[in-house]
Parts: sequence; C-alpha cells; structure tokens
Amino acid sequence: MLLTVPNQLTMFRVLVIPLLVLVFYTDLQWRHLICAALFGLAGITDALDGYYARKYNQSTPFGAFLDPVADKLIVAVALALLIEQNGNIWFTLPAVVIISREIVISALREWMAELGARGAVAVSFIGKLKTTLQIIAILVLLAFPDGSPYYLHEIGLITVYGAAVLTLWSMIVYLKAAWPSLSGKTAKTAKED
Repeated sequence: MLLTVPNQLTMFRVLVIPLLVLVFYTDLQWRHLICAALFGLAGITDALDGYYARKYNQSTPFGAFLDPVADKLIVAVALALLIEQNGNIWFTLPAVVIISREIVISALREWMAELGARGAVAVSFIGKLKTTLQIIAILVLLAFPDGSPYYLHEIGLITVYGAAVLTLWSMIVYLKAAWPSLSGKTAKTAKED
C-alpha cells in the first residue's frame, strides 16, 4: 500500500521544503524561528515515520526510497539557505562538505545495492551522531542568524563544524568498508560502535 502513515509523513516532509524556502524569503518578523520550527517538524516526522513503519510493519519499497531522499533534500535546501544567509567561507565550507558527503554516500549505497552488498554501507553510530549534530546545527542557525544574542549563532557554527568533521569521518568509514567491493574484492560491513 503506497499511502501508509509512514509514507504520508515522509511526503509531508518533502512538502515542507518549499514552505521552508517561502518563509525564509519573507519579511516576517519571526521568519527565522518559523523556519527552525518547520525544520524541526520535519525532523519529528522523520522519527515518526520510522517508528510507525517498524511498529505496524508498514515498510514499503516506496518509503524505503523516499525517506532518505526526503532527509537529504531538506538538509541540502536548509544548508543552501544558510549559505546565502551567512554569505561567507566560514559557513560555506562545512556546508559544502556535508552536502558533498551526502551525494557521495547516496551514490555509494546505490552502487553497492546493485552489487547486492548494500549492508556493507549500513548506517553506523558515527553516521547517527553526525546526523544529530547536523540537525542541531541547522535548527540553531535557522533560528538565530548572525548578530543573535548570547552567541547562539556562533554556537550553531561550532556545531556545524562538529557535524562536518563527523561527516568526513563517517564517509571514510563507509568508503573503507566499501573499498573491497570498489577494488573488486568482497565488502566488509561499515558498522561501528
């Protein structure tokens, strides 16, 4: 069944993306907090769709395809908006690292799936930690632009750098695990604890 609750939550996350962009470019006084709330709501739906899919056995091929796409789209769009908002190398550099890693790992997973070795690039603990820091950084930076009180913007920048470091680390873990397949040998698993 295509329109399961988890799939509806995932599609909702995709629909939040244009709304996030529209609100970002308005002159609303609370636009930064509204953007952060929209991004946070999308994060909650991500957790809920996975929970419902597992608890009620509602996993579908469509959901398995769309869920990671929705995640990567909203993160990439939010980072693109923040690149424009910050307009400097200090933010653009970690944002480009994060976006580039997502593209590389998505392509790697697709390629490994074609080889029947998708499990070799399964999500690791480092990947989950990276995602958590990335979400926190984006939420803080969307809510608190440069010049916000209490150094909240600077805390967001530090967090995005932490996410970028973990992004590179997790990419190395995945590439290392996939290297045997990339070099024509059998793949190992990339899971780390």
